[in-house]
Amino acid sequence: MTGPRIEVAQVVTRFIAGAGGVALRGVLPLDPERYRVTFVTGETGPLAEQAELAGHEVVLEPSLVPTISPRQDRECLGRLEALFAQRQFDVVHTHSAKAGGLGRWAAHRVGTPLIVHTYHGFPFHPFQSPARRAAYVALERRLARVTDVVLAIGTGVATEALRRGLARPESLRTVPPVVDGRVVEQTPTTRAAARERLGLPPDVPVVGTVGRLDFQKAPEHFVDAVDALRHTDAVAVWVGGGPMLDEVRDLVSRRGLTHRLLLAGERRDVPDLLPAFDVFAMSSRYEGLPCVVVEAMRCGLPVVATAVNSVPDLVVPGASGVLVPPAQPAALAAAVDGLLDDPLTALRLAREGQQRAGVTFDATALATVLDQVYSRTLVRPPLAAASR
Repeated sequence: MTGPRIEVAQVVTRFIAGAGGVALRGVLPLDPERYRVTFVTGETGPLAEQAELAGHEVVLEPSLVPTISPRQDRECLGRLEALFAQRQFDVVHTHSAKAGGLGRWAAHRVGTPLIVHTYHGFPFHPFQSPARRAAYVALERRLARVTDVVLAIGTGVATEALRRGLARPESLRTVPPVVDGRVVEQTPTTRAAARERLGLPPDVPVVGTVGRLDFQKAPEHFVDAVDALRHTDAVAVWVGGGPMLDEVRDLVSRRGLTHRLLLAGERRDVPDLLPAFDVFAMSSRYEGLPCVVVEAMRCGLPVVATAVNSVPDLVVPGASGVLVPPAQPAALAAAVDGLLDDPLTALRLAREGQQRAGVTFDATALATVLDQVYSRTLVRPPLAAASR
């Protein structure tokens, strides 16, 4: 490529697993001679280290926090405007609710040529009050008017965005989540090694999950489901930390489940741990299409998940997994018990899930879409941004 590179700002509230992982993995295959990518985030971790090792700049903006904070949000908006004006990015691409709101509005105010947003899920959901949910929808609709391209993780999320008026039909593209390329398939050897890592017996049923301990992931429902299992010999594992860690630990203790539910905390070796599980169970209240579901299926695990947003893209009831309604721990427990009762069905679902998860979830596919989207800045009319 001749001429200057296209300058891209990727703005994500937390540069950690989930949205942060998709943001990073999607740009890694992009041609560095064609694109220069800067990550702007309020929270860093191992992904920031990976980004910097790959030659990308990471800008920490402490005022970009996940919770609503009028003072910090005003400060963040001003600081993002100043950054975007100074750096003159050709593209601002936002992820997650807070970064999506403040990042898109700041980019619009300084006239960024191309504004892109990825919906990994939505900030509104059925477990909010009607007034709060309506306010979030109204805000997202307003932001849609200043967004050039909307990417949606999975068809469920894309359909909801279109139905709610959060994207114009011509601006909307459906993309898959991008998972870690390292897969550790479940075999007798990897199963034994994973259980040794977690300190689990080799001969007990294990039900596991991976995720942040927060309201979205509904860890208390997971605890309720474990308490309701008929298979009282089963051990449950939750891999991940988060703001509800102490609350969940207390709940596990009060229920007398300390010997049956292991809170494994944050781990960097998740692919190596997944083979320890006999069933992967997701209890989330709302989601997009979580990368960890793809990773569990690639490992060869049967999956039970709540039927939310784009999860049914991959977890097809009776074909590649089992779906249950959100916020119904008894249904989650019954589904897990059913798979533990019927190993042949569990194996059939796992094999089909493994086949479905083995395609389209690689970084190259997403990078191809990003290249097509970002390169629009090369042909965009010079005064287009001013006409917003």
